[in-house]
Amino acid sequence: MSNRVKIAGTDLEFAVAGGDTILRAALRNGIPISYECNSGGCGSCKIEVVEGEVDVLWEGAPGLSPRDKRKERKLACQCLAGAPVTIKAQLTDIELPEIRPARRRVRYVGRCDLTADMAEFVFQAEGAAFFLPGQYAMLTVPGVEGDRAYSMSNVPNDSGHWHFIIKRMPEGRVSNWLFDELQPGDTIEIDAPFGLAYLRPEIQRDVVCIAGGSGLSPVMSIVRSVMGDPRFSNRTVYLLYGGRTPQDLCTSELLSEFEPLNAKDRLICRTAVSDRQAAERQQWEGPCCFVHELVEQTLGDRMMEVEYYFCGPPPMTEAVQRMLMIDHKIPFDQIHFDRFF
Repeated sequence: MSNRVKIAGTDLEFAVAGGDTILRAALRNGIPISYECNSGGCGSCKIEVVEGEVDVLWEGAPGLSPRDKRKERKLACQCLAGAPVTIKAQLTDIELPEIRPARRRVRYVGRCDLTADMAEFVFQAEGAAFFLPGQYAMLTVPGVEGDRAYSMSNVPNDSGHWHFIIKRMPEGRVSNWLFDELQPGDTIEIDAPFGLAYLRPEIQRDVVCIAGGSGLSPVMSIVRSVMGDPRFSNRTVYLLYGGRTPQDLCTSELLSEFEPLNAKDRLICRTAVSDRQAAERQQWEGPCCFVHELVEQTLGDRMMEVEYYFCGPPPMTEAVQRMLMIDHKIPFDQIHFDRFF
């Protein structure tokens, strides 16, 4: 059963079916409703219901402020259309990728542990894995209500491999299930691809990838794509990664795959830790600072000349965005990130 959604003030109309939220149905139909996290946290997909009614999945979603709630605004990513509905929605001027999101079953193959609480998980699907480097998937696991967003860490491929760098969160029901319950051969559902912070190969600037925690996943997808794409053969890619302690760093293991390519002149990796006491205890000799400070230290007077892609915990992404846009006046179209909470 499907229902139609109309966007007020436009001639845009689309069907919502298969348990889709209004946002996912819009994106499957190429309707560019503004969004980022797809999971109720960022508030980018706010809508107003003009006519008809919607069913709200998560009444307490943090993406809505008290003022939004007083004005009866909703989140498209948390609304089902139980009947025909007309909405007011903000449309983005960013062109949606040609690859439309689709649901698929994937089989768990195994994982490679990177730190004590972070690993790269590998899944196999029937058919090709089509996405753009930097995008993410929504994972559905048994016994847990609601999907979770995890970014792909590998590159698009015809063999159907989907890789995700995932960090175990102490209260994270999905991440704990993935680490503790998932067994090789088990299947889960993923819905992908989503996200607008994808690699723009047509832009002729060096690439700077900035990450903290499991934000490493989408930037590793970008790094791997840049290193394997002849269009980037004359450009440099920077990977700047921050962890709390030296034990949280794992870039050397991941980047060892590029050693046979003699890529040291094209790939520059810098890491930093923010806990000075832990750094001293573990005899860390690298920079002790936040990753946005590492960006300034590394790029110096080149800040305006490069293209930025970043992902990480909200305090990190906010600090990076503020540093780039306010402190260094980097144009917004040189900055690419999706907010996750």
